[in-house]
Amino acid sequence: MESLLEQLQRFSEVLAVSRTTHVSSWDPATVRRALQWARYMRHVHRRFGRHVRIRTALERRLQNQWQQEDGAGPAAIPGLTNFRDLGHCDLLLSQRLLENRALGDAAFRCLLQQLFPGPGVRDAEEETLRDSLRLQDSLALLSRRRAAVHLLHVHGFGENSALRDDSLVKTQAALLLERLQEAGEADAEGPGRLLGSLGERWPQNSFLEVIAAALLLPSSTPRPPREELELGSPRTPGEGRDELVHWLLGKSDIMATFCRSLPAGLLTSVAGRHPELFQVYLGLLTDWGRHLHYDLQKGIWVGAEAGGVPWEELCGRFRSLCQAPSPLKDEVLSALEACKAQDGDFEVPGVSIWTDLLLAIESGA
Repeated sequence: MESLLEQLQRFSEVLAVSRTTHVSSWDPATVRRALQWARYMRHVHRRFGRHVRIRTALERRLQNQWQQEDGAGPAAIPGLTNFRDLGHCDLLLSQRLLENRALGDAAFRCLLQQLFPGPGVRDAEEETLRDSLRLQDSLALLSRRRAAVHLLHVHGFGENSALRDDSLVKTQAALLLERLQEAGEADAEGPGRLLGSLGERWPQNSFLEVIAAALLLPSSTPRPPREELELGSPRTPGEGRDELVHWLLGKSDIMATFCRSLPAGLLTSVAGRHPELFQVYLGLLTDWGRHLHYDLQKGIWVGAEAGGVPWEELCGRFRSLCQAPSPLKDEVLSALEACKAQDGDFEVPGVSIWTDLLLAIESGA
C-alpha cells in the first residue's frame, strides 16, 4: 500500500510539472515514461475503483499533498487532486503537454507520435491500440468543447441582446453548468472563483440571463441510491445548479441585480424551481414596496429615490408570481395579506401599498 501511495505521489508531481517551464528539459524518453506512468495510473483507477478503503487512502494522500505549507489552501499548481482524476490522467497529462510551449521540439514530436501513432500500431498490443484511440477521441472532444466555449465568449456575450436567441442562451447555460461541475470536482472553492471571474469579464445582464437559463435546464435522471453512496461517484448536472444557487445566495448585491434586471416571467419560473431563491426574491419585492410612498397630487405610488423600483414594475412582478400555480401563488398572496395586516389592514386605496397591490392583482389592472 505504501508503495502505491508513493507511486501516486510521484506521478502527481510529474503532472504538476507538466504545466511549468521545467518540461523544457524533457527528452522523448521522458515523455514516453510519463505517458506509460499515466496509463498505469488508469489501471490503478480501474483496479481499486470499488475498494472504498484504498480509494479513501489515495484521496487523502492527494488532498494533503497539494496543501500549501501553512495549510491555508491549495498549492498554486496542483497535480492530481482526487481519485476520479486517475481515470483520465493520461488525458490530463497529454492536454497539459500539448498546451505547454516550453516543451522541446523533439519531445513534442515524440508526444504526437505517442498520441497519434501511424499504421504500424496495428501490430502492437490490442490494449495499447484501444488506449490510443480512446485518448484521441477524448482530445478531439476536448478541442470541440474549447472551440465552442471560445465561440460563445466571442459572439455569445455581446451587449446587443437582440442577437441572442433562446438556443444560444441554453447552450451557454449548459456549458456553464459543465464548467461549474468540473471546477467543483477539482476544488471546493472552484465554482465560486469561476463565477466571480465570469461575472467580471462578461456583460452583467447577459451573464445573469445565462445563469437563469442554467437554473431552468431540465434535471438529469437521479442516480441510484447505491451510486450516491459510492465515494467519488460522478457528479450530476444538478450539482452545478446547486453551486449557482449557493453563489447567488452569498452575493446579496448580485442577487438584487438578478431580481431587478431580469424579466418578471423569467424570475417567476426560477422562483418556482428554487425555493431558496424565491424567498429572497419575495423579500426583495416587499422591501422595495416599503420604499414607495403615495403621491396625493399625482394619485400614484412613487419612490423616494430616482433608482427605486417604480409601482408599475413592482406590481407586474407580484402579478407574475400570482399567476404561477400553487403553492407559489398562495405563498405570495399570504405574504401580501400579512404585510397589509401589519400596515393597518386598510381597505381604502392610497393608504397602504399592500392594499393597492392586492386590489391590482385581483382586478388584473
